[in-house]
Amino acid sequence: MYAAESQFGKSADAKIMSAPILPIENMHVTTLPPTLDGTEGSNRARGVVRQTAADTDVEAIRLWLSEYANSPHTLRNYRKEAVRLLFWATQVQNKALSSLNREDLLAYEAFLTQPSADWIAPALPRRGGGRRLLDGPLSASSVRQAMGILSGLFGYLVQAGYLAGNPLALRRQRGGVKNSRRATVERYLEHSLWQTVLDFIETLPQETNRECQHYERVRWLFRLLYGASLRVSEVAQAKSSDLMQRRGKWWLLVVGKGGTEGDVPISEQLITDLARYRLFYGLSAMPSALENTPLVMSVAGRTDKFLTPTAVYLVVKEVFLRAATFIETSNPSGASTLRRASTHWLRHTSATHQADAGNDIRYIQKNLRHASIETTAIYLHAEDDRRHAETTGESHK
Repeated sequence: MYAAESQFGKSADAKIMSAPILPIENMHVTTLPPTLDGTEGSNRARGVVRQTAADTDVEAIRLWLSEYANSPHTLRNYRKEAVRLLFWATQVQNKALSSLNREDLLAYEAFLTQPSADWIAPALPRRGGGRRLLDGPLSASSVRQAMGILSGLFGYLVQAGYLAGNPLALRRQRGGVKNSRRATVERYLEHSLWQTVLDFIETLPQETNRECQHYERVRWLFRLLYGASLRVSEVAQAKSSDLMQRRGKWWLLVVGKGGTEGDVPISEQLITDLARYRLFYGLSAMPSALENTPLVMSVAGRTDKFLTPTAVYLVVKEVFLRAATFIETSNPSGASTLRRASTHWLRHTSATHQADAGNDIRYIQKNLRHASIETTAIYLHAEDDRRHAETTGESHK
């Protein structure tokens, strides 16, 4: 999480460029002046029994983020949105976060769709103290997601007795939300395109030891993400001891969103792929019951170091982009799809292919660890296929 020191004598654009961005975990309450640190915020709750000792906005945000310490992927997303708002409030609006009202949040929402050039300066790095906070204007769906996360932040701080009210509670839900579920389900690879990706992986260079390491990691990582329907944070933290056998069948214990545990059936083919990956690193084909080596090892192949979710994402994204270039001439439509694809597409692809194979929707729900079967139902495309065939007459050909 990041925040910035204020530069009150300069323009808003100059402030953004010159103010250093500091990790919020290392910030002291003196980093921001009293007028901006939230101690006297106009939306601070007064005369209530407080559930937190936090007395500044930074401390309050730290408390909120600590609730997600066991969910790395969620933590990163929430931290990103909180830093953007804190930075915008103090450096653009010249207000404490705890002084923001509904009008301010409307202005922030508009700002995300049309950020100033300084916020998206290509010369600034994507990471680190002087990084840029946006890669470009946010899409409507990304803005909805950001404001939803921030509404959760404000609501939490109201319940904690830190804020008097949630300025986003008044926000009207846009009609586009109704279509977001449909948009999500389209993010998967057709069977033929998935096979194309697997075929491309086999073309990766394997001349040097480093190239062989990369090839074996990519080969295993893609099969694991797909075969176990995992989220990027789940595959990053998966370890050998999470594998277990019941009645001679292999299962993978998964800790998902909110620390919820579930188990996923693992095929014999995936176990064979795991054995190949481990043997490449000189390990036994199958791990012992107490072995805690990562299921996907670090870039250097260390058995005591896990890949980060970001590293997993970047590896997968790179392969998709290279595969897209590889098939550009022969399959331009498929290449366009692969350029948009990311790690989560493999989870959607797995679920869709399970549904296409006629798997019971209740089993797919358990494999994906969905709380509601309605969420799982979006992967059922077979009925759409039949309706299309009957309507167009193609079923009679």
